[in-house]
Amino acid sequence: MKGKWRIRRPLRRQETLFRKYLSISLAIVLASFFLLGTVMLVFVSSFWQNEKSVLLQTNAQNIAELMENQDDILGSGNEKIGLQMLTETFAANIEADIFVTDVSGTCLAGAYESSGLTERFTVDPWIMNSVLKNGEYRGNGTLSGVYKENYMIIGCAVERDGQVTGAVFATASLAALNSYRVEILRMFLWAAIAAFAIAFFAAWGFSFRMVQPLRKMAAAARSFGEGDFSVRVEESGQDEIGELAVAFNAMATSLADSECANRSFIANVSHELKTPMTTISGFIDGILDGTIPPDQEKKYLRIVSSETKRLSRLVRTMLDLSRIDNGELHLRMRRFDLTNTMLNALLSFEQRIEEKNLQILGLENAESLYVDGDPDMIHQVLYNLIENAVKFTPDGGYIALKMEKQPGKTYMSIRNSGPGIAPDEVEMVFDRFYKTDRSRNKDKTGMGLGLYIVRTIIRQHGGEITASSIPGDYTEFSFFLPDKQEEKKNEVAPRLKKPIRSGRSDPASKGKAPRAASGAKNRKESPKENRSSQKKRAERK
Repeated sequence: MKGKWRIRRPLRRQETLFRKYLSISLAIVLASFFLLGTVMLVFVSSFWQNEKSVLLQTNAQNIAELMENQDDILGSGNEKIGLQMLTETFAANIEADIFVTDVSGTCLAGAYESSGLTERFTVDPWIMNSVLKNGEYRGNGTLSGVYKENYMIIGCAVERDGQVTGAVFATASLAALNSYRVEILRMFLWAAIAAFAIAFFAAWGFSFRMVQPLRKMAAAARSFGEGDFSVRVEESGQDEIGELAVAFNAMATSLADSECANRSFIANVSHELKTPMTTISGFIDGILDGTIPPDQEKKYLRIVSSETKRLSRLVRTMLDLSRIDNGELHLRMRRFDLTNTMLNALLSFEQRIEEKNLQILGLENAESLYVDGDPDMIHQVLYNLIENAVKFTPDGGYIALKMEKQPGKTYMSIRNSGPGIAPDEVEMVFDRFYKTDRSRNKDKTGMGLGLYIVRTIIRQHGGEITASSIPGDYTEFSFFLPDKQEEKKNEVAPRLKKPIRSGRSDPASKGKAPRAASGAKNRKESPKENRSSQKKRAERK
């Protein structure tokens, strides 16, 4: 219950990806606006100061050039009146203070359009020294207390006959710059607010649209946690979210198939365990309580033995599957005779082959064929493949075996006649828990694990197995094993004279082994031909 609660627990408001993404987007927008506003104010202020400085300097230089043509700026009368008018004219045009001083810094005439000064004043000696020495002065300040606030101050020397006779100063209040900055900032803020509002709704919509598929996936994942694998998310777009939706739906389909297969597997295992155990228990109880007559006990004990072997095969399959899942399928590699292993696996099904009157092809020229691998594992591969072939071959059909040496590998195929497998199911027969519905409908007890285990073992050996089929004609499984070492040039594979009885075999085939051995003495005869010759000899006797 605690696990389900963790799956279904909704995210707290401050944890939602939507809020995080929206907050980050808006924070980026605000930071961008702040940076843009700061840079804009710096550049605008610098531009204003440069333009104002150039304007003041130009006007100051123009007045200085005009004064160079006067005989004496210290004169009186018309000259001073003309000088006053000159400064007033220029000051009115640029809305600045313009005043003229002698070399000692004493103000001779001036117009104060910017500050409105009325009192006479004297410029600081250090400023006058800069003008007299360098020919000009640039700076900001109060002009040693003349102004109550900072001013931009531009000074130009007035020369006559190579000597400095005075100076022209043009000043402008920096308060105008502050007012200009405030106006620019006000306009920028209004524009930023409008842009931020648009960015907010755009980011909100984009964030919501981006997060919505993730919310649907989260809801679907919660449904998966509750056992409902039918939910799918909409696959839209070619971006990463679209790819994630496609992968998510593929995962959901895989989970649904796996869940269905697991349920089917559990049902099959339960049935497989229950049926033989019920049979064994019933017959044993019948023998113990005397319900079954003594003369029938042997018959029912054979049934109990058969059901016990059936349980053993089921447990062995489950153990193999567990080893594969846990990565504990380790190979004990050595060189062994693949033909001998195949014959031992084939002998395990001699009784069923005779009952169905099957013809075995491909043993006419069977020779020893040595391969590198785990003989027990390869025996299980051949056992499973032959078991399938015997199970699904109709009465009177055939099973064809083929082995051959190819460069760098050994190839083997097992083909059986029968209804075959549908083309759309051939590639799925190796899937875990997969059982076809049409071509393999005779398989009432299989769990869909045999071929999965076969493919796993073959791939562990570095080989590969494939299936091919023509419906209504045949089914064929082919695999190859790579050679781990090259055979010696002088090694000649001896021809088999009789089957070797080492290796794994089904306990049910012990009683039939002698007959199989006698039938395999001459490799040019198939087991079916051998059985026919034995019947003829029995009739002659």
